[in-house]
Amino acid sequence: MNHNYQTAPMFTAIGNKDYSEFKKLELQFAEQHGVETWQDVFNFRVLPALDEEAKSWLLVQKCSKGYTVREVV
Repeated sequence: MNHNYQTAPMFTAIGNKDYSEFKKLELQFAEQHGVETWQDVFNFRVLPALDEEAKSWLLVQKCSKGYTVREVV
């Protein structure tokens, strides 16, 4: 089954280096489609589409601010 997930806003947030917007979109996606689906989309659609600079920036953000799709209170 081929799903058409809306990932363009995530790429925009990454391109703008707006990690808080990326996290908001990530959380919305996971709430709507499930964490497992988000993991698949992130690993097999989002990451492969990024250039090395964007991947590096995103990795630094995730490592410094936490790698979770759950909201930390």
